Amino acid sequence: MIKAYLRHWWRAGNAHGLHSPFVYALYTEVISARSDTTPFTAIEQLRKQLRQSTELINVTDLGAGSRTGAGQQRQLGHIARSAQKPVRYAQLLNRLVHRFKPTTVLELGTSLGLTTAYLADAAARTNGRVVTFEGCPAIAAKAKKHLDELGYQHVDVVVGDLSKTLASELAKLPSLDFVFFDANHRYQPTIQYFTSCLEKAHNDSLFIFDDIHWSDEMEQAWATIKDHPSVQVTVDLFGVGLVFFRRQQPRQHFVLTF
Repeated sequence: MIKAYLRHWWRAGNAHGLHSPFVYALYTEVISARSDTTPFTAIEQLRKQLRQSTELINVTDLGAGSRTGAGQQRQLGHIARSAQKPVRYAQLLNRLVHRFKPTTVLELGTSLGLTTAYLADAAARTNGRVVTFEGCPAIAAKAKKHLDELGYQHVDVVVGDLSKTLASELAKLPSLDFVFFDANHRYQPTIQYFTSCLEKAHNDSLFIFDDIHWSDEMEQAWATIKDHPSVQVTVDLFGVGLVFFRRQQPRQHFVLTF
């Protein structure tokens, strides 16, 4: 991760080097903007509580596992500290939903529901809804409880193996506006989820991939996604990668500071 970050830092640019009007506006008005944190007070209070929790739950890990090698039984505090998206990235996701106003937001990988809450907060303002997928029943139950406590009733939590649940949920949707991929951090599943969702993508869809530099496999997956003929524009922010399909844009790949 350190080597990957140093490579990213060396290559990353900012607004001064952007000649694409679309990406320039996205960077200056959304990516490098700062959120009003007032609406997120309750979410961050919950995050603080969860980080301190010693409650044990049985975890069914269907993804790439934990970097710390945690076993089947884990503390909620450990999950909150290691598996949740940092606040600034969660706020970025919120701003992106505000920007593009998707009808439906898909989140592949719910965890404890904190990032889900940031997505749901923005979706609620445009009468959108969130469908989030979690493989572990115990973690999904906690996420549903947290989302209910925070008042986000427009979130559907789909429980089960994503390789089985994703197809049935995609069949219900006419198209996909916004997808956040944060599930199995391995090459083959990531490409499989991307390919499945791609069938419902349209010109204005936004796909966001988490932890694109998390491992060699994720960097390989990111390279494969960038090379896909349907992909027109990508933005590498190190912690996440943004994928756009806008046919009116010249094919370009950006590495930007965040």
